[in-house]
Amino acid sequence: MVHAVYGIGFLAQALFSARTLVQWIGSERVRYVVTPSLYWKLSVMASVLMFVYGWLRDDFAIVLGQTLTYGVYLRNLHLQKEWEKLSPWVRTLLLGVPAAVVLYGLADGEAHRARFFHNEAIPFWLLVWGSAAQILFTLRFVYQWIVSEKMRRSHLPAGFWVLSLIGSGMIVLYALWRKDPVLLLGQLFGTVVYWRNLRFILRERRGRAR
Repeated sequence: MVHAVYGIGFLAQALFSARTLVQWIGSERVRYVVTPSLYWKLSVMASVLMFVYGWLRDDFAIVLGQTLTYGVYLRNLHLQKEWEKLSPWVRTLLLGVPAAVVLYGLADGEAHRARFFHNEAIPFWLLVWGSAAQILFTLRFVYQWIVSEKMRRSHLPAGFWVLSLIGSGMIVLYALWRKDPVLLLGQLFGTVVYWRNLRFILRERRGRAR
């Protein structure tokens, strides 16, 4: 059972890493930050799997992070005109899964609170740290969403990468304390790409200032 749970987590991180790799390669080719639609499609698939992983691990911080970002991923698909291209059953599934989870949580709220907030494997201080890290990491997508809405197109601004670096660093520490190889490997790879994208933006701004 433990191996199966880790398998789900590693598959989720593989998809998250794949989205980062797709975005990174695209940016390296044109020498500035790009936002391919595949980035958001992979994000949606990875988010569902990561939510399941967090649920099976009784890890509130992971569940919280995926819950907060899922809607932003779907919104970016809308902004890129990709949502309408999905088949009706896929759209129904993507919208129905979160609704089903919420209803399930409400049906036995007391048991779920005990699982997430009275977990002996995660002391309260670590729960607070992990939740704060996920919230900060999620704020990058809230910021990205606001900027994209203003521009009326999907865009990854500099602030997105700054928040990514800070949030990722906090999650790495959480993963070390939690002894979670899934979170640790995923974040270590992402940190390199976040820094690289930030360098692209800073270099572009310096070029404009000349």
